[in-house]
Amino acid sequence: MTIPRFLHSCALFSMLFSFHRARGDISFSFPEEMKRGSVIGNIAKALGLETSQLSARKARIDTEGGGNRFCDLNLYNGDLTAAERIDREGLCGDKAACVLKQELMLESPLELHRINLHIQDVNDNSPRFKKELMNIDISELADKGARFPMEEAHDADIGKYSVQTYNLQSNDNFILGVGTNSVELLLNKELDRENVKEINLLLTAVDGGSPRRSGTVVIHVTVLDANDNVPVFSQAVYKASLPENSPIDTVVLTVNATDADEGLNGDVIYDFGHISEDVKSKFTIDHKTGEIQLATTVDFETASSFELRVTAKDGLGLTSYAKVIIDVTDVNDNAPVIHLKSLTNPVPEDVSPGTEVGIVNVQDRDSENNRQVRCSIQQNVPFKLVPSIKNYYSLVTTGQLDREVVSDYNITITATDEGSPPLSSSKSVQLSVADINDNPPVFEEQSYSAYVSENNKPGSTLCSVTARDPDWRQNGTVIYSVLAGEVNGAPVSSYVSVNGDTGVIHAVRSFDHEQLRSFKVHVTARDNGSPPLSSNVTVSVFISDVNDNCPQILYPAPEGSSFMTELVPKAANGGSVVSKVIAVDADSGQNAWLSYHIVKSTDPGLFTIGLHNGEIRTQRDISESDSMKQNLIVSVEDNGQPSLSATCSMYLLISDNLAEVPELKDISFDEKDSKLTSYLIIALVCVSTFFLTFIIIILGVRFCHRRKPRLLFDGAVAIPGAYLPPNYADVDGTGTLRSAYNYDAYLTTGSRTSDFKFVTSYNDNTLPADQTLRKSPTDFADVFGDGDGSPEQHVSLS
Repeated sequence: MTIPRFLHSCALFSMLFSFHRARGDISFSFPEEMKRGSVIGNIAKALGLETSQLSARKARIDTEGGGNRFCDLNLYNGDLTAAERIDREGLCGDKAACVLKQELMLESPLELHRINLHIQDVNDNSPRFKKELMNIDISELADKGARFPMEEAHDADIGKYSVQTYNLQSNDNFILGVGTNSVELLLNKELDRENVKEINLLLTAVDGGSPRRSGTVVIHVTVLDANDNVPVFSQAVYKASLPENSPIDTVVLTVNATDADEGLNGDVIYDFGHISEDVKSKFTIDHKTGEIQLATTVDFETASSFELRVTAKDGLGLTSYAKVIIDVTDVNDNAPVIHLKSLTNPVPEDVSPGTEVGIVNVQDRDSENNRQVRCSIQQNVPFKLVPSIKNYYSLVTTGQLDREVVSDYNITITATDEGSPPLSSSKSVQLSVADINDNPPVFEEQSYSAYVSENNKPGSTLCSVTARDPDWRQNGTVIYSVLAGEVNGAPVSSYVSVNGDTGVIHAVRSFDHEQLRSFKVHVTARDNGSPPLSSNVTVSVFISDVNDNCPQILYPAPEGSSFMTELVPKAANGGSVVSKVIAVDADSGQNAWLSYHIVKSTDPGLFTIGLHNGEIRTQRDISESDSMKQNLIVSVEDNGQPSLSATCSMYLLISDNLAEVPELKDISFDEKDSKLTSYLIIALVCVSTFFLTFIIIILGVRFCHRRKPRLLFDGAVAIPGAYLPPNYADVDGTGTLRSAYNYDAYLTTGSRTSDFKFVTSYNDNTLPADQTLRKSPTDFADVFGDGDGSPEQHVSLS
């Protein structure tokens, strides 16, 4: 580049950067051939924005239609700079206006501005002729004023920088005639082949630049004889339409020129005039017929029209020129292209419907209806496309997202143009849903039951609870804990514990069924979300019984140093109830089912005991030969595995009168208690008298009712409430004591250490009165002797 040309470019550069906004458009003007990085204009000033907003709003330059990007945006200062050297002639050819379209996109909110880059021509091309030497044959018969068309010079620049004037070297025969569309040599003086056979002329083409550029061609004129007619085209300008993507060898059009001469002078040969090599490579011309054919395919999106120069030359070199304009028509041969400009991924599952999650741009390189595009999305996803601005769509949610139902979406976007037939394209967008802690843990069961045997080992497993949380990662991680509470006044944590990770519940202590049969524990399942969510479940712990308690004999029961004995009337018949062993078992169920057995007795055939009720009955009538003193050892066994047992001794005295007991006569008294003993003897005599009278009455009644005999002591035997421990006051549930008993107490008589109780039974088969004798063990050591001389649990009950 010469220095004047450089100065001229700088002058043009100082005049650029005029811009305006109209309907979101920004325009900048700048000269071609700018160096890469040169400033074209300032986007921030053009839009009235702060430079910091460009970066915050993710400003970027896109090329309309997906073409080359000719400029860059500096986000720090808002300058629009040239991305590469721009050659106007290479981009726009000889078009009057050369405009490059770029797009500026801003987000948050979404804005789109079209940037029109007007490239100003600079005088960087000189006029050029097709050939450096032009040969013209002119007949010497040519008249003065005859015109001989010349091929024009071509300047790649436009406007004032294109060819403006032609200068012809001074000569004697020709002057220059410049028409609207042609340059002609005018014969100013007839030729005389005999004087001049050849003439060389220098033709100069000059443009309008400053400084001016020029190009020259040498015109070699050969003077001929007789050929005085040039070929004439049927029309000065030929026009044709050619659909893009037409097949090779398609005939575009046929030019036609005629020559009035005959013979060799009238033969016309067709050829292309001065055209670029690129255009020349796309078409061929038949030199004989003038038929122009397609040599390669053409693309409307690359070039929408072609302009050709065609020459017709006769046999002796006379030439005429015509212009051929070929317009390329658009065919719907470009499918829409989908560009994903922005995408929020992953999307939180709690976003509200209508939230924008992406921006989609759709481009179609075709024109008119072929360029109109419809964009859609499949119907089975909670998303839709909302048209925004100029081929931009917003991808928004249409419903509530739930990651636990669908965690990933494969969204297929389809774009279809309005061409015939229409073309379409698709693009898949993978979108993930981010988890939100919106689900509390849920237990697999509404409640849990745990069963454990008493006397368990501390740390033993009771049961396991399981809660599921469909959330992801820490939002779905479940931690178990026991809610604070009390069991029997103690913290529940002293009874059970739960593994925070597995939900396995362990016993902290050993349980006793007799103290605690069941209790409830409330377990919480909490996730690790923020904030955490939780749910509770009730675990019922049932403690099953183990046979760990021996039967407890309530009657006869030990009462310090004294024991009790039963008085059995001599008239007792076989099957009469004479006493009852009362026992209970702290266990429950079959472990508390008791059975009674006589393991040892003075007379094995005289008494029997009920297997399940403990009633002692006579097996036969009492005879005079039976020993007065009867000692029974009773064993009580439960039904556990293995069974546990307890034993007691029952002392029975067969007598109708206490006076018959010889041992009572030998009882000694202390002198200081003699007075009290006298009173007791008197009372005993009175009671005995009353008893004998009552016996006589009973015998009389019995004699009167002999046909309906009654069993002696055949009924329930009463025990006082004092024999019942508090735990057995109500033993319907687990104990073994099930009958109600009653006492009628009367005045006692006897010695200072003896109690005589007269009891009335409420059973029809039991005698109306019996006697109970309580003595000290030393007093009756000889009366009821067991093998070792030591008394066991000796209690008398009637």
